[in-house]
Amino acid sequence: QVQLAESGGGLVQPGGSLRLSCATSGFTTEYPAIAWFRQAPEKEREWVSCIRGAEREQYYADSVKGRFTISRDDIKNIVALQMNSLSPEDTAVYYCAADMVCSELSTPLYWGQGIQVTVSS
Repeated sequence: QVQLAESGGGLVQPGGSLRLSCATSGFTTEYPAIAWFRQAPEKEREWVSCIRGAEREQYYADSVKGRFTISRDDIKNIVALQMNSLSPEDTAVYYCAADMVCSELSTPLYWGQGIQVTVSS
């Protein structure tokens, strides 16, 4: 069965960096699309980034482009999200999710439990 587990969240000061990891297992297809979403209090869930395919195609929301980098380690089965230049607006619960495609409009079938990221001084 497909499982995803996030780690690496926490508290960071504005301007700082944080690296989230999503450990994945149970896939029967190669290179599924793995996406990161986030949800801030009283806000709708937001698609953040996605990686898919043997070529590691990467996609980013405009709000994080140039600051966040998604990557995939096919040996460890981990998808990471490196977050730089963080601001309080990045505060949210971050989720990794597995899907068939990388699309802001898609609703993934499989989700991790979520992890809190707080940007505050």
